[in-house]
Amino acid sequence: MKPIAPALEIISNSYGSSFTYTKHAHKTNSKSHLLHYHPEIEIVFVNGGAGKRQIGSHISYYTNGSLILIGSNLPHCGFTNEKTGNKDETVIHFKPDFLGNDFFGIPEMKKIQKLLEQAKAGIAFGGETKKLIGTRMELMENKSPFERFLTLLSILKDLATSEEYTILNADGFLMEMQVPDNDRMNVVFSYVKDHFQEPISVDEVSSLVSMTTSSFCRYFKKISNKTFTEFVNEYRLVHASKLLAEKPISINEVCYESGFNNFSHFSKSFKQYTGKSASEYRQEHRATIM
Repeated sequence: MKPIAPALEIISNSYGSSFTYTKHAHKTNSKSHLLHYHPEIEIVFVNGGAGKRQIGSHISYYTNGSLILIGSNLPHCGFTNEKTGNKDETVIHFKPDFLGNDFFGIPEMKKIQKLLEQAKAGIAFGGETKKLIGTRMELMENKSPFERFLTLLSILKDLATSEEYTILNADGFLMEMQVPDNDRMNVVFSYVKDHFQEPISVDEVSSLVSMTTSSFCRYFKKISNKTFTEFVNEYRLVHASKLLAEKPISINEVCYESGFNNFSHFSKSFKQYTGKSASEYRQEHRATIM
């Protein structure tokens, strides 16, 4: 079956504004399960809850909400659904040149310019930065367009000076994903998303993007800094983390619902990936289930 490529999302500016501000109430983001991309830079704050996030080749399970900065055309899924348990989700979209071609090149904007360059690989913010910036994003809902504009600039300034962040994808990833043939990697991400619970053949995936197996393996490693097998296993392990936190099913069921066909291999891989056994992880996150 031919995989569905990530969709180009068309985003319109908010009325009277040069950028887009959207606040989704709990369970109302209908695009959360879709792999998509857009030329706009995105800042998203998930208030509370826990869930799975895929940004480029990075896959992880977040808890206590999430604050993410996503660069132009970086493929990603939404971060919330009916089981996330978050209060709401606030999203800002703006084009890299929404203030003009040269604005971020002026001396006062140098740090923000560097931030937006790093965003091409995706950035997750934590600690007090996540809490304080998230609150300010939510308060933008009732501000005038001009007040929202000033708040956005101050948010970018504070993100640019924060030390509470993690770059999500390797440098090679963002460099390669700028080239015109990046659609084949998007096809791969989408295929894994839709088929990770089944056996996945590297030969089959290679043929989907019209490459030999050896060429595809080298290409994927160069872009993502991980092998294709590592990427698939990470996807399965993050899904297992989600199931352990959210569904009261047996660990054995978690193993097979996550695409593993060997419980011993699953247990060993999960411990290596999270630093905890599956039962320890569930105990730590059981509040998410309740």
